[in-house]
Amino acid sequence: MKLKSKILIIAGSDSSGGAGIQADIKTVTALGGYAMTAITAVTVQNTRGVDSVIPIKPKDIRNQILFTCKDIRPNAIKIGMLHSSQVIETVSNALKKVKSSKIVLDPVMVAKGGARLIDKSAIKTLKDKLIKKAYLITPNIPEAEVLTKTKIKTTEDMVYAANVLLKFGVKNVLLKGGHRQSKYMKDIFLNRRELKIFKNKKINTTNTHGTGCTLSSAIATFLSCGKPLKKSCELGIKYVNQAIGSNPNYGKGNGPINHLNSIIINKKFK
Repeated sequence: MKLKSKILIIAGSDSSGGAGIQADIKTVTALGGYAMTAITAVTVQNTRGVDSVIPIKPKDIRNQILFTCKDIRPNAIKIGMLHSSQVIETVSNALKKVKSSKIVLDPVMVAKGGARLIDKSAIKTLKDKLIKKAYLITPNIPEAEVLTKTKIKTTEDMVYAANVLLKFGVKNVLLKGGHRQSKYMKDIFLNRRELKIFKNKKINTTNTHGTGCTLSSAIATFLSCGKPLKKSCELGIKYVNQAIGSNPNYGKGNGPINHLNSIIINKKFK
């Protein structure tokens, strides 16, 4: 397989391998990209929850970004867990020097098990400093509720919240609908010119750890290869759904998905 593009991932580490930087690297690699990383925090966690978060110093995060990009220029950037205002400001300032137009921001705030990963002041800094730099943001419903200070129950509520998010200065929004209790899952793609609703049958499973990280990395990978944004979202959603459907069923809590679902193993290695 020839590598198609280079993606810089700025995110936290997940010791259980299902989410965070581990899920990002697996996704980018499985889809034919080359993954580079700037780790923002190390988490101690498993499928049942987060035990602790060990932050990386902002200057070290900045150095990871700039030193890496000075040597290998990314075709796209994916941003995940940023745990403090200082880290968000540091990343924002570093991105001014990298100058990438294809930035996918997944505003990670709460882990699948319910642990809060970001404080209130950091949420304000995210809104004020970083969201406007993103080409696409990919919040889930709980994250969109926090960012927009609205309650989301219906598809109409999702569209309203996505419009509020556009007012923060971001160019495109993909609001994920996986938290709604419904037979079909609807993801809302919105910018100032169009609205697209991606509708897929919901897969009933507890093995969904890392789906948000995986989706944003998948979209960044397709985008980095030159595909249009809306098509990148469509392909990313399809990849995640297949990864959920073919999950390995590991762990006793919210298990990981199958990031290798896109890879056909050569016969001689079977």
